[in-house]
Amino acid sequence: MRICFINPNSTATMTDKIAAAARDVAGAATRISAVTNTAGPPSIQGAADGDRAAPGVLALVRDLEDTADAFVIGCFDDTGLAAARALTAKPVLGIGEAAMQMAGQGGRSFSVVTTLSASLPVLEANVAAYGLRGLCRRVRASEVAVLELEEAGGAAEQRVAAEIARALAEDRPDAVVLGCAGMADLAARFTARFGLPVVDGVAAAVRLLEERMAHC
Repeated sequence: MRICFINPNSTATMTDKIAAAARDVAGAATRISAVTNTAGPPSIQGAADGDRAAPGVLALVRDLEDTADAFVIGCFDDTGLAAARALTAKPVLGIGEAAMQMAGQGGRSFSVVTTLSASLPVLEANVAAYGLRGLCRRVRASEVAVLELEEAGGAAEQRVAAEIARALAEDRPDAVVLGCAGMADLAARFTARFGLPVVDGVAAAVRLLEERMAHC
């Protein structure tokens, strides 16, 4: 199976991080590719950025349809997801939808820890659209800008960790969802650190697509 990840923003280092996280969990029969929406904004932080990014995402789906068996929108906002599904008969997942579905398996409750407060309205609307209000305890902002997650040696990881700690104390979820593709490399460390599932949408999307294909 060929899975193509589309990074809706124009930051190539994030595309590389997404590809690495996907390949880490992909099975031997799965081929991962990742492309950057060079027409998008450098990061997506709220609805306006998503609106700017969506046309480029859709153009990539059209252009790459013959090269992939499935697409994944590599932004936790699931930028352009519904429109992308209308363009192709092939499976299209968003990492936000995938992460929340994975976290909620078996009726587990979860909290989402994302980047800036500007993203909260979009994510809260997505939780409702996916029918997950009953499982999602809260969508929380760490107030870490997306591009701060690309800075090696910065304080972003500890600030996200601090928000996870607050979520565990205040929300008492069974799992935590990382609400940004730029956090894809943090899930394993945070799972070990906090002693409960910390779900990254990139890995979740690969696993869900592989499960779907296995049952076809």
